[in-house]
Amino acid sequence: MGDPNSNSTEEEIKKWISSISLICLSDEFQELKNELEQIYRHANVENPAIIAFQDALFAFIAQEEENRSAVMKAF
Repeated sequence: MGDPNSNSTEEEIKKWISSISLICLSDEFQELKNELEQIYRHANVENPAIIAFQDALFAFIAQEEENRSAVMKAF
């Protein structure tokens, strides 16, 4: 028999993957990523595409967490 916690961990991973997928496919994410990439290229940042992607993803995930926290505080 498997670890009883592995199902909950797997479900949590699936939720994160779903959330990240929706973020990455959104127009808003793509716009922010492209804008950041342009800024980083002009600033001669190393690997601007990768850094822009990471920063945009971090911003969207942080915003989602902030929204969830605000909803939880409302209850």
